[in-house]
Amino acid sequence: MTYAEALVVSSMSRGGLQVTQAAHGNEALLRSYARGMHGEDRATWQTIVTGQALTGTDAWGRQAFEDSRFRQEVMVPAGFAHVAAARIRDVVLPGYDGALQVYRTTEQGPFSAVDLQNLSALAKEIEAGLNRDRDARSERHHEVLPAWAHRPAVRQFVFDQDMNELLGGDRLSQLDDRLRHQILHHARHQLQDLDGQPSQADRLQLPDSRSDLWTFRVSAFKNYPALTDGPVIFFCLQPECGEWALIRQGDFQADLELSRLVPSMKYMREEFHRVPTLDEIAKLSHLSPYHFHRRFTDLLGLTPKHFMLECQIQEAKRQLSAGEAGLAEISKACGFSHQSHFTSRFKQATGLTPTRWRRMVAKG
Repeated sequence: MTYAEALVVSSMSRGGLQVTQAAHGNEALLRSYARGMHGEDRATWQTIVTGQALTGTDAWGRQAFEDSRFRQEVMVPAGFAHVAAARIRDVVLPGYDGALQVYRTTEQGPFSAVDLQNLSALAKEIEAGLNRDRDARSERHHEVLPAWAHRPAVRQFVFDQDMNELLGGDRLSQLDDRLRHQILHHARHQLQDLDGQPSQADRLQLPDSRSDLWTFRVSAFKNYPALTDGPVIFFCLQPECGEWALIRQGDFQADLELSRLVPSMKYMREEFHRVPTLDEIAKLSHLSPYHFHRRFTDLLGLTPKHFMLECQIQEAKRQLSAGEAGLAEISKACGFSHQSHFTSRFKQATGLTPTRWRRMVAKG
């Protein structure tokens, strides 16, 4: 199958889509995508929703594709006339699907049904390779998620202004009643409160029926044509710090800015027990502390301080679930200055005291 450019695009835990890999690195294409044009990429979202490989014409309709902003403002300036996409599950992070996109020039002509079959087969090969590599890294670094981790099969929930789920199926049914009701309540409220802004984003913690807190990144868009006409809101269940620690710089080969943050994430994951300074952490990404903090927060949806705290809390949970160490010992091992500080931060992060959380896990 011939093509002029191939991209791997992933939905991300901050909402929307991002190019993670690019075969030839067409700068015009990457720049326009990074400027928010993922909100026009109907081909990728439709292949994620349906699981079917499709062309731009399949996704938009023939005339609508010709007239679409994605074609006119993303593809044409980059020299492309045709696009096709096939779904890849769990591209970078588990629970966040994406797609293999291929582009052709006018001279190369449109994609045929046989091309789509080949594209789908290639996407499945890439998906299998990503899964094997992720499993190998997880085993090598002993980053196996425990039974108490917040890990439903899907981690992204998207709604329109009428509270219709836009990613297919009844995804919310995987969550308990209390979480579902709170998500829908918050979605209605925030979509009514956009106040003319093109988008809003926030970090939200919601308790489940056991009062255990789940952390979501909530992103609302006044318009998101790739999925529907009108407002859209994303609820993205945030990855565990151990999942971020398995990311490689090469996983974001097409996004050098995000890629340069990876060594700092790994460093925080390894050294959280001694609470390294922001200066130490920022040096690994070759940024000043100010710029590192700003870019880390913008690109990952949480501050470096929050990330460090999540590393501490995850280790505390591991030790609490083992049931062997006392609170004072766990507090010291996780880098907290004293036990009362550990208890207050643990409750702030989880909604439960360490003792109550330990009992909850013991009950299953």
